[in-house]
Amino acid sequence: MARPPLPIGTWGDVRTQAVKTDDDGNAISHRAQAKFRNHDGQVRLVSAFGKTPTAAKNKLLIKLKDRAKTGQAGELTAMHKINHLLDLWEAKFKEQVNSGRRSPTSLDTYRRAIKNHVRPALGELRIGEANTPRIDKVIAKIKENAGAPTARTCRAVISGMMQLAVRYGAISINPVREVDRIEHPAKKLARAIRPDEIQLLRKHLKADQTAVRANLPDLVTFMLGTGVRIGESLAVHWSQINLDTATVDITHTIARIKGEGLLRKPTKSAANSASPTG
Repeated sequence: MARPPLPIGTWGDVRTQAVKTDDDGNAISHRAQAKFRNHDGQVRLVSAFGKTPTAAKNKLLIKLKDRAKTGQAGELTAMHKINHLLDLWEAKFKEQVNSGRRSPTSLDTYRRAIKNHVRPALGELRIGEANTPRIDKVIAKIKENAGAPTARTCRAVISGMMQLAVRYGAISINPVREVDRIEHPAKKLARAIRPDEIQLLRKHLKADQTAVRANLPDLVTFMLGTGVRIGESLAVHWSQINLDTATVDITHTIARIKGEGLLRKPTKSAANSASPTG
């Protein structure tokens, strides 16, 4: 039976030999060689030299790893570390934020999950080593230690980065696809505020001078009349309000982004418009 070919981006056995000796016949230069299967499918012999067999071998391994890491421009292989994949995924997500397709608050949330949970658990693994059982255990541990919401966020990040690895040809199937969904108890049902509670709230706000100076009575009245969130209320410009038709266009929200402060950004959906002002 023929020997199976080397997987793309990997190498075979490393061999060393003396290539130069001194006048006394002592080896003073060694060559290390190994066959490497390039990203074009071709197998090529890669060499490195050193004063000792170990030095030559170490230099060769550095060259081989660099070849496996870079390959063609922008390509991923199963030999890349998860840390490299995370950097690429985060850069792609930031491009989507800059183009308005994704929210900067989502990027901020995912960055925290990556820093606190995903990198420590998976960062030093190779992409090809991140199989379904291993990822399933990691997510289960995150759920146990940090809770279901954090585990769900981490699952979304890991799934996204592994899907990117599929698109770049590093793996053929997203291993997160078969990982258990994150289940947790449902939240309490929302309760509408009662008319008597509204009157009491507005009464206390108008009597509180600190609240009056901060324009809280007007803000709360606007939120009660439209039903929009506080971030959306704070992002409204006067040009978006039509007093004649008693409507307001809700197009943006205010979000606090780490390292950037408060930002006025578009809402997730472009359908949020013409909300009644009451």
